[in-house]
Amino acid sequence: MSRIAFGFTLLAAVTAAAQTPPVSGMRVNRLVIRNAMVVSGNGTPASGPYDIVIENHRIAQMLPLDPVSLRNNANRPVGDAEIDATGKYVLPGIINAHAHLQDERGGIPQPYEYELKLWLSCGITTVREVGADDTRKVLAMRERSRLGEVAAPRIYVYARLTSPPAPSSAAEARQRVRDLKAMGVDGIKIIDVDREVLEGAEAEAHKVNLRIAHHVGVQDANAWDDIRLGTTSIEHWYGIPDAAFLDGVQHFPSSYNYKNEVDRFRYAGRIWREADSAILSKVLDGMVAAHVAWVPTLDIYEASRDLQRAQTQPWFKDYLHPALEEYFRPNPANHGSYFIGWTSTDEAFWKENYRIWMAALREFERKGGLIGIGDDAGFIYQMYGFGTIREMELQQEAGFSTIKVIQHATQNNARILGVDAGLGRVKRGYLADLVVVNGNPLENLKVLYPTGVDQIVGGAVVHGGGIEWTIKDGIPYHVPELIKDVKAIVANARTGRR
Repeated sequence: MSRIAFGFTLLAAVTAAAQTPPVSGMRVNRLVIRNAMVVSGNGTPASGPYDIVIENHRIAQMLPLDPVSLRNNANRPVGDAEIDATGKYVLPGIINAHAHLQDERGGIPQPYEYELKLWLSCGITTVREVGADDTRKVLAMRERSRLGEVAAPRIYVYARLTSPPAPSSAAEARQRVRDLKAMGVDGIKIIDVDREVLEGAEAEAHKVNLRIAHHVGVQDANAWDDIRLGTTSIEHWYGIPDAAFLDGVQHFPSSYNYKNEVDRFRYAGRIWREADSAILSKVLDGMVAAHVAWVPTLDIYEASRDLQRAQTQPWFKDYLHPALEEYFRPNPANHGSYFIGWTSTDEAFWKENYRIWMAALREFERKGGLIGIGDDAGFIYQMYGFGTIREMELQQEAGFSTIKVIQHATQNNARILGVDAGLGRVKRGYLADLVVVNGNPLENLKVLYPTGVDQIVGGAVVHGGGIEWTIKDGIPYHVPELIKDVKAIVANARTGRR
């Protein structure tokens, strides 16, 4: 019998002292998670069982349990509240490194509460918000989250450099960065700028100590500029294959219009096949040497390779807000709603695109590159939280082990944020951002979905899985209660539209 199986068997036979379960949304001075199998977040195998002691908002103790200590409950730590994690796994809180906090979609109101509770329901305890329309509103929500006034992940605010009026020179870009720094943002999101503006913004951002997320787009700049200028992370994939074209440009048809999103996404599906593999390898080497991370957001383009799957995801039935549902419909007025005349040929090109893209990701990590997890949800049939778990599944499809995928979503993302000294690990002294999972995510990442999974146990179909508790900053949130709240928000919104 394995050590893990022995531990669980013994735990099942041991009756722990009477426990007081936590109240969802209420921090206690001392919270104990008993009998947990732990995935630390640093890429090492699971181990346990442990008793994890949380005092206020930090992990105070990690106590490994052996048969003697399990039998002698009197010597084990006692908390003001306790969670029995027997048969469950504990991971670091998931970090979403490419998130959008949106209070409307296409002009239709959508409450922040909907997104915040979806994130927590999917084990997301930290988000890097990259480019809200109203930075001040997101900064206010960041403060409310910090104070524990609202059920929400920790928020890092990366303000959009190009919010109107967009800077059009290096000098204007420098001033915009200074203004954003004065507002109190944590970083900047750069999108759709030419090389001069990029150079000015990056130089000033380094000067005032702001990190940079760059959605390169089809511009005169590409990954070579990110390498030269010291970008923190490249978002999606734009700019990486572009830097590996033999003649410096993708072979667009003469009728191509970048502002036409059907054109834009159709031919984006043919970009990786045009990259020269030898040059691409050098680009990846350059990114590694310059410490440019990569947040690929594989999930957000998945509809391009399989539109039917994207449109019929099972959680849409109960959890898709009508504002988001309407925004997803093909409509040239909405960003990412470009599926007008989408063809089997488009899907075939995108399937090839994914194969080459995923191979590049594997090579990047093999060379020592830093890969993160982000979902870009709120667009293209991806829901908040659910998109993050799907991104993890797609990175497994790309060839990464589940242990590495979890590392990408926790420790790696903390490194991208520059906070890995105290976040992204299950470790003594770290912030108490944890998830308690019903099931083994190393075997099946689908157990992270709050909707759970069906399994055959003893010849019968049993519904299980799902995250039981999401703990952010020492505050435990009971996921069944959170997802019930989300379902009610959606039901009420649908009733209001009739």
